[in-house]
Amino acid sequence: MPVLARVEGEGALDLEVHDGRIQTLRLRIFEPPRLFEKFLEGREYQEIPDMVARICGICPVAYQMSAVHAIEGIFGQAPGPWVRAMRRVFYCGEWIQSHSLHIHLLAAPDFLGYSSASEMARAHPDIVRRGLALQALGNEIIRFFGGRSVHPVGARVGGFHRAPSRAEAAVLREQVRAALPGAEALVAWTAALNLPDDPQDFVSVALRHPDEYPMNEGRIVSSDGLDIPIADYESHFREHQEPHSTALYAALDGRPYLVGPLARLNLNLDRLHMPVREALGRTGIAFPSRNMFHSIVARAAEIHYALLETSRLLEDYTEPEAPFVPAVPRVGIGYGCTEAPRGLLWHRYDLDAAGQVLHARIVPPTSQNQARMEADLRHSLETLGLDRDGETLRQQAEMVIRNYDPCISCATHFLKVRLERR
Repeated sequence: MPVLARVEGEGALDLEVHDGRIQTLRLRIFEPPRLFEKFLEGREYQEIPDMVARICGICPVAYQMSAVHAIEGIFGQAPGPWVRAMRRVFYCGEWIQSHSLHIHLLAAPDFLGYSSASEMARAHPDIVRRGLALQALGNEIIRFFGGRSVHPVGARVGGFHRAPSRAEAAVLREQVRAALPGAEALVAWTAALNLPDDPQDFVSVALRHPDEYPMNEGRIVSSDGLDIPIADYESHFREHQEPHSTALYAALDGRPYLVGPLARLNLNLDRLHMPVREALGRTGIAFPSRNMFHSIVARAAEIHYALLETSRLLEDYTEPEAPFVPAVPRVGIGYGCTEAPRGLLWHRYDLDAAGQVLHARIVPPTSQNQARMEADLRHSLETLGLDRDGETLRQQAEMVIRNYDPCISCATHFLKVRLERR
């Protein structure tokens, strides 16, 4: 059957149906391994932020931030409040652009009955224009610190290469404030979509910070009671290889789990700014939610939050004496964990005394969600009814997978469906 559109990557879904039940379900990812972890070995620590940004063109900031946090942990660096706040602004830009892209061009056509974003745009031009404007604003925020919006080069260990001027910050803040009404309206618009009512049982996993909605810092928590420092990730989470996929699978104490915007919101609703919580309250949707299709509403809420947070952090913007703190390399093992648009992104680096990489491990969110996607596909297709024709089953499977916003190339192209009935 045709390849799956509107996702980043290529793969296939194999279904074997016996007597009206799914006997075998395999979500196959067969892109050749990209070997980024191996490429990093022997590289100087200064090279790492720009190299890992190339892993993903949609969420390069996440890779950079997880890396610099891990390396700074080894060096014992504390870049200070200006760097911490501006890194948060940098990350907000990535959430805004990535979520806007997914909502308007990838997911919404499914819920409105269109086969493509261009078809949807002919019927809903103002909605798509709003989405593209939000995406452009997110890109502009990334460019503000990164020098460019795709594979930004402005971040470094210890801070940024350049501090924008107060005048530049004032212009950007006004653009952000002007976008707030549209972002609030987007929350209501996504909630009013004809979303399937499909509650499921799943474990949510995300960072949690004592004072703020999590982006760059926090402990790893879950909806079933896990609460650990990021350094303990490997004690509870295991990656394993499945024969049908080149992407690794991940399990929490042997079980699939969910990362991403819905998991974040489920675990951190009380950390959202009050205007966002009020906008969510007006939707009538109860969070925490067990309906995976409420992920699109969570993404809209996070856009609203990220704009408010960017405005807050830029309100009293001042230029620092220096935009970074110099690093002094030393030997050690460091861990970095941040919240990419698609969920938890965990890094570990072993460095020698000169700051060269001896070993690197990167666990991206899409691979962590792979087992959860398969469980969701099994549940959703059986609930729909396996006696449906192959095209109907394919459309349902595509909608389920797109709902996770998978960045399959990061995990290792995507969807041909092979259906076998017995």
